[in-house]
Amino acid sequence: MSDEPIDRNPDILGGTPVFMRTRVPVRILMEYLEAGDRLDDFLQDFPSVSRDQAVAVLEKARVILAGEQDEAAA
Repeated sequence: MSDEPIDRNPDILGGTPVFMRTRVPVRILMEYLEAGDRLDDFLQDFPSVSRDQAVAVLEKARVILAGEQDEAAA
């Protein structure tokens, strides 16, 4: 099993990034948060996504946005 929280598969929603082992696009989580909704609201509406998956995606986004991705690879 992969540690990667995001799947990009051309056979799933045309390659749209989704939460691993789901068909829930990652952008939906971002849209919820941008609208001021809580993580719990998203998780309640998309029960196929676990809290651990959502937190892992947010952590991955934080690392990328903070420029820490290059540091982690070094």
